[in-house]
Formats: sequence, structure tokens, C-alpha cells
Amino acid sequence: MQKTSAWPLALSCIGLIMYASLYPFSDWRDQNVAPWAFLVAPWPRYWTGFDVGANILGYVPAGFFLALTACRTGRGRNAVLGATLVCLLLSMCMETVQIYLPARVPSNLDFGLNVLGGWLGALSATWLERLGALARWGRIRARWFVAEARGALVLLALWPVALLFPLAVPLGLGQVIERTLSMLEAVFENTPFQQWLPVRGGDAQWLLPPVEFFCVALGLVIPCLLGFCIVRAWGRRAVLALGTASIGIAMTSLSAALTYGPQHAWEWVHPPVLAGLVSGLVLSLVLVKIPHRAGAALALLAMGMYLT
Repeated sequence: MQKTSAWPLALSCIGLIMYASLYPFSDWRDQNVAPWAFLVAPWPRYWTGFDVGANILGYVPAGFFLALTACRTGRGRNAVLGATLVCLLLSMCMETVQIYLPARVPSNLDFGLNVLGGWLGALSATWLERLGALARWGRIRARWFVAEARGALVLLALWPVALLFPLAVPLGLGQVIERTLSMLEAVFENTPFQQWLPVRGGDAQWLLPPVEFFCVALGLVIPCLLGFCIVRAWGRRAVLALGTASIGIAMTSLSAALTYGPQHAWEWVHPPVLAGLVSGLVLSLVLVKIPHRAGAALALLAMGMYLT
């Protein structure tokens, strides 16, 4: 049995599936319909190729990492079956709960495609394992990264996925203070605890050019610093920084295209954002020789500033 990042990645995939399946988590109601009625409902009349692809691809990573976890922990014999069953149960639960959400429509087609996606992901994991591709990845990982790199690798793998969520500021993950305060105000409204909350002096000024520049630059520097904490050689750190910048730009454009249409894929690029990207990349390249502990401390400091 060996340590692997596959299990936390599998849990992350399951969490993302639950979020995507049950969003927006509001207006729950009982329709007086059996939750499992979708299983025997007529085949959906209207569906698109995008719907089919999304339902399959959404479960491929979960099946892949679940099967990979089984292979890496000595349970590879039943990896495909076990991973597929987990995906089946997960999809069944999500489709069943969707009956209580007015914005979602449970579907037997979606259910079948989800299971197919999980099976394909599990099959690909076992296939790559037998070909030795995953063993080669293990050797590359040993050369590039320090021994205890699992947590950071999981965070770095989730970063591009998080960028798909439409953001007010490009790369602006972590701007959570205003949202947290709004949530707490709603929870503690008309209670003695309401006066404990800080008073906000007005609307958030996230989109002022200097603030936008600062957020974009930090949004690129932080994942680079996180990577520097686990990458051994400074030359490879430079490659990581360039790759991180490229992935960040690509995922931000993809998010804009999916949200607003392909013609708007690059409308997020304007002078403050471009200056922030360039500054963040230059600063990351300057810091490629920083020691691991100093990089971790600087990353924590940057994240503290980022969250505000």
C-alpha cells in the first residue's frame, strides 16, 4: 500500500458533483412525487449534445480517481466495479434529491450517462495502471516534488476547476469577506449576536483598477508559491510558474465563454488585469529560488492579504 493523492482528489470530485447537481440550493419544495419516479419516467424529449457530454464527463474524474485509489491501495481487482457502483449510488442520490429543487429536473437519461461516465473513468484508470503510465507518473513525481506533496498537489489540481466559476475579478478566488458577512447577517438577524458583526461602510470596491490589479497579481502568485513549496529544482519552478499562468488564462477564458458565450471569451482582458497577470508572473519568476519554508510563509501572508 502506498500514499496517494487519488483519494482526496476523488472526494473533491464527489464534492464538486454534489455542488453542481444541487445548485442553487434554494426554494426546496415537495411535489408529492416519489423521489425515484424519474427511473420509470418516459425518455426525455429534449436533450442536446452538450447535455450528454456534460453528464458523461462530469463523472469521469470521480470514477478515475476512485478506481485509482483502489489500485494504489491493493484493491485493484474490483476497482472498476467498485468505482462504478459508487458513481451509480452518487448519481442516484443526486437525481433523487433534485426532485425537491424547482430549478433542477431529475432524468433517467442523466442518471444513465453519469454511470457511463464513472465506468469510463474507472476503466481508463485501470488501463493506464496496466500500461505502466501511472508508474511513470510516480517516477516523475518523485523527481519533481518533495515526499509529502499530496495536499499541495490536490489544491493545485482543484485551482483550475475553481476558476470555472464566474468571478467578479479574474483569478479572484478567495474574496469571501463580503459574502461571509452577508451570510452571518442573515443568520443572526434580529438576535443579540447581530451587534457583534462589523459594520460595513458601503459597497465593496472590488472592481477599482488598483484593487483589481492587486487581486489578479496575488491570484497568480499564490498558486505559484504553493507549487514552489513542493517543487525541488528552481528551473522546474519556473516551468511551473509559466504553466500556472497559462492554465489560469485558459480557464478564465473558458469560464467566460461558457457563461457569456464564445464571443465574450476574452472580454475580461483589460489593462488592470493584463498588468496584474504580467506583474504576478514576473514576481513568481523572481521568487523561483526561494527556500521551501520561506515560500510557505510568504504564501500564507499572501493568502491572508488575498482573503481581505
